[in-house]
Amino acid sequence: MSIDTASYITLDEHWGAHNYHPLPVVIAEAEGAWVTDVDGHRYLDFLSGYSALNFGHRHPVLVEAVREQLDRVTLTSRAFHNDQFGQFCRELAELTQTEMVLTMNTGAEAVESAIKVARKWAYEVKGVQFNGAEIIVAAGNFHGRTTTIVSFSDDPGAHDNYGPFTPGFVTVPYGDLAAIEAAITPNTAAVLIEPIQGEAGVIVPPSGYLAGIRRACDENNVLMIADEIQSGLARTGKLFALDHDDVRADLYTLGKALGGGIIPVSAVVGRGDVLGVLKPGQHGSTFGGYPMACAVGRAVVGLLATGEFQARSLELGRYLHGRLDELVGRGIVAVRGRGLWAGVDIDPLSRTGREVSMALRDRGVLCKETHERTLRIAPPLVITQDEIDHAVDALADALQA
Repeated sequence: MSIDTASYITLDEHWGAHNYHPLPVVIAEAEGAWVTDVDGHRYLDFLSGYSALNFGHRHPVLVEAVREQLDRVTLTSRAFHNDQFGQFCRELAELTQTEMVLTMNTGAEAVESAIKVARKWAYEVKGVQFNGAEIIVAAGNFHGRTTTIVSFSDDPGAHDNYGPFTPGFVTVPYGDLAAIEAAITPNTAAVLIEPIQGEAGVIVPPSGYLAGIRRACDENNVLMIADEIQSGLARTGKLFALDHDDVRADLYTLGKALGGGIIPVSAVVGRGDVLGVLKPGQHGSTFGGYPMACAVGRAVVGLLATGEFQARSLELGRYLHGRLDELVGRGIVAVRGRGLWAGVDIDPLSRTGREVSMALRDRGVLCKETHERTLRIAPPLVITQDEIDHAVDALADALQA
């Protein structure tokens, strides 16, 4: 006996904690850039799991990697070696041109791990007095939702009523290099920054900002940590968003697309002398680096190593932004972003982001607002130019409806 859409939504709302406000669509199947709901209606996915689905739904190479690993071994824990872990670490390090890989599961775990490593490095290598280490972060940031991470969030929904909060973070305005330079002290362990702020509305910093952070970190023996969980792995047209500025971080946090949209896989990659401060028993995870995760991660690295997805994002991103720019003044006041990633600000005299998202759903396109009046657009990198036209035409119609 089939269940209709309303019944599924009722089940979700009755039994599931209300920590999300999803659009009223119930997805049952997906492939490539398209999803199908329980009633058989197809939608173009214009969000791709907040960049977790960079390679589209059920990419055959990734699905095959999972099937093959399922027939062999799924979990060992790190109490033992497994035949996928070392190969995954080597291949990911080679792809990212880094020296060492720390495997975890979720993006928030990767950020938490980077924070721990930066503090440990500050005490054991830089010589900061114990419990005095500080990490500089930017206003408008989104790095996850653990208690420590929301301690330095200025989003009331993520921050309020979760205290007492973790000390040791100094917040400065995003895009303000002088503020970062002024905030650095002998106790500064690291600057933790999103090269492009995703949750804030795909905010691209001014030219020279990221290179300036790198320079300030070098001059003061401070680590630069780039959160590339959303912006990395080909989303912006290069492997890392930092690559657009020819900047290298000391540590990168990766997640989302690293698991191919199949299972959670995350990692901190970077300098061996920094990640090397971790010794056996000092940090870990039962599932971090387990065989299934490594098998999927290796397949993802293989897809990225060809450069195909970076090139697609760069070329189709130019086309997407060109089409979106046509709508400025027609219900849209601004478009930002890089590659196949865009923040679209809705005219405050027009409709809310939620209303536009609902109108898009009615026209066969799935997208979602961030904050009240910004759409965050991040289609799978397998999308075609015709599909981009379909989605932007639907957006134009939704804005005028």
